[in-house]
Amino acid sequence: MRIILLFSHAFTAAAGGVKGGFMHSDNQASRSRAPQRVRNELRFRHITVASKTLVASEFWRITFHGSDLAGFHSPGFDDHIKVFFPQESGAELQLPQMTDEGIVWPGGARPPARDYTPLAFDGESSLTLDFYIHDGGVASGWAQQAKEGDRLIMGGPRGSLVVPTDYAFQLYVCDETGLPAFKRRQADARAQALHLFACVDEATGRDYLPDLAGVNAHWLGSGAAQVDKLIAALDNIAVPQEDYFIWLTGEGDFAKALGDYFVTRRGLDPAFVRAVAYWHAK
Repeated sequence: MRIILLFSHAFTAAAGGVKGGFMHSDNQASRSRAPQRVRNELRFRHITVASKTLVASEFWRITFHGSDLAGFHSPGFDDHIKVFFPQESGAELQLPQMTDEGIVWPGGARPPARDYTPLAFDGESSLTLDFYIHDGGVASGWAQQAKEGDRLIMGGPRGSLVVPTDYAFQLYVCDETGLPAFKRRQADARAQALHLFACVDEATGRDYLPDLAGVNAHWLGSGAAQVDKLIAALDNIAVPQEDYFIWLTGEGDFAKALGDYFVTRRGLDPAFVRAVAYWHAK
């Protein structure tokens, strides 16, 4: 899963100024509520499979242990770490070296890698990731065959976007690849109105998110990321003039179109609209 930020205005706002006139208001109180970007120390770590569970028939939930996880920090609900996979089953990956010239991998070749959101971390030595099962994926294929004791390498998160949990109005759009981040967010969200538009089959979504109390969930069906249809539904959602947060993920063109809709057509402040490409159609 490759994650690409499409709307970076929240990062710019956090730096103390917004380029290009994106901030609709100079209200200092509103700006202080904007998501804040933080930098984390980049470290690479060995992690070892401790357990593996099938969740909602569509995800492998794998818990990793390892002393290298000491000091791991993930303050953003949609943080992504980079997970590195061996080229051959059972091969042992060696940690890269951090040099003045950059990151140097043994043998000169970087292993295949994918981005994943940390679902849970116990603060010491246990990290949980959910792997969405799909055909042809490096990570999905590894997860299918993974067994206790298998080791990987992970790096990051290099940076995090810390988003306040208590915006009065919150709206999230995702497909299966974004469900782990939403699950993590839902656990902490304190919203008066919380909407989820998920391009996921309802049975899968409700199995993956068993407690949806307080969530206005809209199930659009797996693979049904039709922008026009979704925008027609979003037209019926009233967004307040302030104290809101919009999170948009999924396929790249889909997420960008939704970001443009909220900022250009709905006139929302891009500091509070986050559109991120989790993957790209080939």
